[in-house]
Amino acid sequence: MGIRISIEYTKIGSELKGCLKILIFKRINVYSRQWPSEKEKEEKKDDDEDKDRDIKKLYELAKPCFKDLKAYLKSVLKSLKVQKLKNHIIFGMDSYADTGQYIGIIWGILATVNPLHEKIQISAEPSFNGSRLDGYGENNIEIYPLKIIVPTIKLISNKNVRKLIRGVLDER
Repeated sequence: MGIRISIEYTKIGSELKGCLKILIFKRINVYSRQWPSEKEKEEKKDDDEDKDRDIKKLYELAKPCFKDLKAYLKSVLKSLKVQKLKNHIIFGMDSYADTGQYIGIIWGILATVNPLHEKIQISAEPSFNGSRLDGYGENNIEIYPLKIIVPTIKLISNKNVRKLIRGVLDER
């Protein structure tokens, strides 16, 4: 039994269009969302309030959990199967030299990421027409939730992890 998560998006300028679908048994649609939705077009949300969070406190709560969280993330990664990761980035800055420097770094990172899996295709191109970060992509990932039940129970049964969860919830 697998859950397929499919995300398609296109970002040009400040406009983001996309679709998220969650399917069970790879066919039955249980959740679907389009961006922008009709409500988002009509309403302009003003979520400019920043809540003060004590990062040091959360770090101190998370420090004893790093080993457990690392083991949990490894088990989650084993339950994932990449069907398609195809993304393209258009990147530009005001300075031609900065654009060239950063696109070189991005290409270097992509040269190491793309060979990791045969279904990963991530590319980038420079834009010398001012500051710009645009892109488009198609991403399909399958998750097998039965493989992460036991690691999730082990993680939640850890006393330090429960303290971390309570600390995060109290900060909200």
